[in-house]
Amino acid sequence: MEVQAMISMPAILQAVPGDHFTVYAYCNDGAVRLVDVKPLIARGGVFAPLADADFFRSRLTILNDTVSWDLTGDRDPAACVDLDPDQIFMDAPIVSDPLAQEQAS
Repeated sequence: MEVQAMISMPAILQAVPGDHFTVYAYCNDGAVRLVDVKPLIARGGVFAPLADADFFRSRLTILNDTVSWDLTGDRDPAACVDLDPDQIFMDAPIVSDPLAQEQAS
């Protein structure tokens, strides 16, 4: 009998705001990816509220297993702006863990 490895769906476990509208996304594959949200903010529309730096940082969370912004403040997964975890896994570069660097300082 052949045993196949279990393929997990991409998921983001933690999100930490970075500088200049970036997010460090801690992924379920163990990598930390740096997501640049500026191009999405430039599109406007549903991303327009993220142009406010305080809103961007304070409402950043994990909803729907991905990087999200809680628009209403009540953690309603239907009332959030979230990023496609597949896109994060494909497009965002893997970087060093910024939290590990802080602890080493």
